[in-house]
Amino acid sequence: MWTSRFRQQCLSADVHVHDNERCYICSNPVEFDRTSWCIVVAAPTCPYRRRIDKEMEGPSSRGSMPGYGLLAVVVIVSLLAGSGADAQLWPEFYATSCPKLQGVVRSVMAQAVRRDPRMGASILRLFFHDCFVNGCDASVLLDDTPTMAGEKNSGGNANSLLGYEVIDAIKARVEATCRSTVSCADILALAARDAVNLLGGPAWTVPLGRRDARWASMAAANANLPPASAGIDDLVARFAAKGLSLRDLTALSGAHTVGAAKCSKFRRHVYNDSNVDPAFAMFRRRICPAAGGDARLAPLDSTSPNRFDVSYYRDLMARRGLLHSDQELFNNGPADELVRLYGANGNAFDRDFAAAMVKMGGISPLTGGAGEIRINCRKSN
Repeated sequence: MWTSRFRQQCLSADVHVHDNERCYICSNPVEFDRTSWCIVVAAPTCPYRRRIDKEMEGPSSRGSMPGYGLLAVVVIVSLLAGSGADAQLWPEFYATSCPKLQGVVRSVMAQAVRRDPRMGASILRLFFHDCFVNGCDASVLLDDTPTMAGEKNSGGNANSLLGYEVIDAIKARVEATCRSTVSCADILALAARDAVNLLGGPAWTVPLGRRDARWASMAAANANLPPASAGIDDLVARFAAKGLSLRDLTALSGAHTVGAAKCSKFRRHVYNDSNVDPAFAMFRRRICPAAGGDARLAPLDSTSPNRFDVSYYRDLMARRGLLHSDQELFNNGPADELVRLYGANGNAFDRDFAAAMVKMGGISPLTGGAGEIRINCRKSN
């Protein structure tokens, strides 16, 4: 932990205050966490980097991070350096105000995934669709009102997004424990992490402190969510606009190792595209006729649809991606080598997926006095 002398030296840097404790953000940034472990994310330009590194030498308390081990440390260390927004979020935000929060979220998610493993994929998709539209602010959870056309009925979400009732159940349990304290946005971020882990995927430490939007926009959802028909250049541009790299895009697309898609989303791919394995296309056409049957479902990963693993990437290499946008990741393009890497190395995928989830979770959060803490996730207070 930093000494008083070192803290004094950083007074010229930006200072973030939470619960009357000062967390010093030093040169893009270095963040100090007041708990028993430190998040040190010193950019090369930080004038205090050597002193910080020296301060962190000696006995490490990283093992005291609850439940998630070295991967969580590496993810936080690497990701907080990349986003100014993340400097306003930190894992121990509710350590005193709602210490049972993560246990409550995990318990409800475990019940939901046990009842229906597909719910894990649904919650993960909710989080993605939230963050990609005006940032991770739980706007996707807001119902329409007479004066607001929200995100739920946008082209990419209508009759498609599921899991709202699970977030409602978590929120009700959290409110019973810590009233008016925890945002719906943070609940969704934690639920998405637990969804992945409960399906056999990695875990990571989730930076917290988001607040909830008071409004939602159907137009913004229609403009920002990548369609299933998107090509690789479009995907790269859409992710870059959110501060996400090609590596992030390729890793986050691995979320399609679980879940399902409607016939209307993959019909054109299996009937018209040339980069599809013929036997796979024929098999999917049995589920999805050339006309009609739009709501029929097929698993995004036919090998292990309820297991968070790397079979999605192996399917892409075999030309068995269900969506056009999926197969675009392995189509003699810039993501081919990453697909090969993840298909062969599950540890690399776990690491990069967790890192990308933290990075995505830092897209334009509402913090401080912005937004609100909703009592009901479906409507503003």
